[in-house]
Amino acid sequence: MQTKIPYPIVTKTVPTFYFIGVTTGKSSIVKVFPLWMKVLGREEVVLEGIDCKIHDDPEVYRAAVAQIKYDPLSLGALVTTHKIDLLTAARDMFDYLDPYAQITDEVSSISKRDGRLEGHAKDPISSGASLDAIIGKDYFARTGGEVLCFGAGGSAIATLLHLINKKDKGDRPRRFTFVNRSQGRLDHAKEMVGGLKTDIEIEYIQNSDPAVNDRLMEQFPPCSIIINATGMGKDTPGSPITWEGKFPERAIAWEFNYRGELDFMHQALAQVKTRNVIVEDGWLYFVHGWTQVIAQVLHFDLTPELFNRLNEVASTVRAR
Repeated sequence: MQTKIPYPIVTKTVPTFYFIGVTTGKSSIVKVFPLWMKVLGREEVVLEGIDCKIHDDPEVYRAAVAQIKYDPLSLGALVTTHKIDLLTAARDMFDYLDPYAQITDEVSSISKRDGRLEGHAKDPISSGASLDAIIGKDYFARTGGEVLCFGAGGSAIATLLHLINKKDKGDRPRRFTFVNRSQGRLDHAKEMVGGLKTDIEIEYIQNSDPAVNDRLMEQFPPCSIIINATGMGKDTPGSPITWEGKFPERAIAWEFNYRGELDFMHQALAQVKTRNVIVEDGWLYFVHGWTQVIAQVLHFDLTPELFNRLNEVASTVRAR
């Protein structure tokens, strides 16, 4: 008996990798992707963006997943911004969810293997690899810094999961604080990590006033890591803090985005000389995130040597 397909499907004539986001055409991946396919010997694979509204209609997400599930040449997708909403809408359409997807209730990778539609949450791997490259070994033991994370979505939770899973105490902060505008995302984050055993003190603060965020940030010890995981400065305008907010001395300001207005990053850059702030944008996270998902969808082993090659190629596009 033939499976009844619940949505109109476009039958592709070439292998297609999808990018499900908000403003996909503005991403550097448009230029990077074909260069990577050349390195991988998969130049026949093309990239296609699917732009959805933030918190879009569940049927929009289900239709996108159905296209991948039922069209043979629709290979898979990377999902940004909609990782939680997409899985909430289409969980029943997946045949397999990896452990991180089950913990975080999100998918950043949609792939197919042996006829099964698989969902993976790659952010704990991607954000973790990026953070490790930024801070090095024993950072928290060396500095006494803590983590303040504006935003409590999938990327933020993934960063905490990575730190919780660190074996050595010196690689774990004493405290990790979420600040988010909506209580719902905080409740979700608490539910995700509430059952995990950890010695990290986790705080959840609901606040939408940037001036209050300024005061919270100023209470953190030197060398703390201050993260913008809100999407503000890219998907929505503004910053979680004001221009009056003072970063802790020798703080690491980590902007998860690499494109857009990037207000938070510019606020941090203004304090490089006065407060010795170290500023990191989301470019390395971008490369880790994409290469992890492409490896999952195209079924190849992402060795350190291959990652370095792909990063090198991507950097030539960024330099231009």
